[in-house]
Amino acid sequence: MRRGCRLLPVLLLALLRGLCHGREPEPGAVTCGSVLKLLNTRHSVRLHSHEVKYGSGSGQQSVTGVEASDDANSYWRIRGKSDGSCQRGTPVKCGQAIRLTHVNTGKNLHTHHFPSPLSNNQEVSAFGDDGEGDDLDIWIVQCSGTYWEREDAVRFKHVGTEVFLSITGEQYGHPIRGQREVHGMPTANHHNYWKAMEGVFVKPSVDPAKHDEL
Repeated sequence: MRRGCRLLPVLLLALLRGLCHGREPEPGAVTCGSVLKLLNTRHSVRLHSHEVKYGSGSGQQSVTGVEASDDANSYWRIRGKSDGSCQRGTPVKCGQAIRLTHVNTGKNLHTHHFPSPLSNNQEVSAFGDDGEGDDLDIWIVQCSGTYWEREDAVRFKHVGTEVFLSITGEQYGHPIRGQREVHGMPTANHHNYWKAMEGVFVKPSVDPAKHDEL
């Protein structure tokens, strides 16, 4: 299910134009309003979603891990726990509550007490409309310093159920063959480290049109 950058909305395509030409991320903190891809450091796959629903469990939009680095369905926007709680361009603090909104479908990264289809861990889905879901869309960024730095591996702990966003390697068959199951696990371990990769990292500025195009 490989797609190019051309499938992004027009505004994001303009912001992300440089990513299709292999430009490397620059050091610094991940900021509110940034759009990025997240790499699971253990399994080398990026957090991904698409308009394919689970055939069991909640029946909500599925969330998977994909190996391709250039798939436009792997972009997520960093948002606050509520509107106004994560001002555009502000560095995300370790311990801060955030939402991750899937750019192409407008649904939030979500988990709840349904079993995941392959590993029987906790199902992770994409939920809501136009970036608005419910309290089960909220995750805490766990990192070791003051801010979530782009070069650091971090964990995401779910506020409502206290699981960690994880991958353990199980692969789907048709219609998303080869993609990995993403799920929630109750323990912190090497399966739940994530690193910021390709993206547009918004810098603090009085001019909302300014950004750090990577």
